[in-house]
Amino acid sequence: MLIKSGEAEYRTWDPYRSKLAAGILKNLKNLPIEHAKSILYLGSASGTTASHVSDIVGEQGRVYCVEFAQRSMRDLIDALCAHRSNVYPILADARLPERYRALVASVDLVYSDVAQPEQAKILADNADLFLKPEGSALMAIKSRSVDVTMEPVDVYKQEIEVLRKRHFKLVQTVRLEPYDRDHALVLVNRE
Repeated sequence: MLIKSGEAEYRTWDPYRSKLAAGILKNLKNLPIEHAKSILYLGSASGTTASHVSDIVGEQGRVYCVEFAQRSMRDLIDALCAHRSNVYPILADARLPERYRALVASVDLVYSDVAQPEQAKILADNADLFLKPEGSALMAIKSRSVDVTMEPVDVYKQEIEVLRKRHFKLVQTVRLEPYDRDHALVLVNRE
């Protein structure tokens, strides 16, 4: 929803539609998305959260949006990329980052919101190719996409352990209830 007040325009950021917004409302202490930064967004879907990330990084920043689903990519291009010069759509499988290596520069943050098993591995593989040494990563863990038979808290621990083994240091874990059931947002930095 767009709200105008004089010359200024404001958009609502719905935590029920954006895990990043939910994380912020659930007290994510450090948001490593800043003006003029470059972000690799894995699982951007149609661009709801990517539009807000684009707003934050501004015209000097970049948001590389990787999405596997053609329909979502079409919506992303029509709704977002046609109007913003800092959003770069990439139709690709986030599990295969070497296939889009030529399209993405080094980034300050990898933000992952994919609904697949091995979410931490996908994030770490992308970070190995694209994340700057001092960079951070945010991962929305969708526990039921990883393993429906495990308790969500055990899935979170499992995925965080994968990141630790891949040389990430846990900064914060934020459970996303009531906005997203069985989801957590994990912030990590390179060791």
